[in-house]
Amino acid sequence: MQKFCSWLDGKTGQQSRLLARQISRRSFLGRLGAGIVGTSALPLLPVVRAFGDDQATDIEQDTQSCDYWRYCAISGNLCACCGGSVTSCPPGSQISPITWVGTCRNPVDDKYYLISYNDCCGKAACRRCSCHRTEREKPLYFPSRNSAITWCFGETSRSYHCTIALVLGESKSPL
Repeated sequence: MQKFCSWLDGKTGQQSRLLARQISRRSFLGRLGAGIVGTSALPLLPVVRAFGDDQATDIEQDTQSCDYWRYCAISGNLCACCGGSVTSCPPGSQISPITWVGTCRNPVDDKYYLISYNDCCGKAACRRCSCHRTEREKPLYFPSRNSAITWCFGETSRSYHCTIALVLGESKSPL
């Protein structure tokens, strides 16, 4: 072991002296700094993160289908078909601050999530992708769990355009 350490020490010293003769200290520090900055920027590069099937043919992934898991208690036109998305209103419409809620099961992780359904108001009704699903809906005397109300009364314009579905959090069981 002593012999190996002596050999390694000699080789390291020899390579260090060779490097010192060929590269200036300033050049070495510049290259070292560029290497550190370059290495720290690696996580910022685009990476394909899809694992498995890349097709969005599964019904769980089609946000313009009434069978999308978040839409289990929706009643209205899907904003995903009207220029918005599952979570954002289309341009020119405003989200209503008053909502109704539902509890939907995500088939991917088999967990229940509390979903807030918000109407987007201020434009004429979209009339595309009209859905009416009433899983675990309560009667009208329980208004926060009933979708048969026009929820745009909290906005300046009461004209209904479409509905979005926001995940509020995980639920322990269906309500």
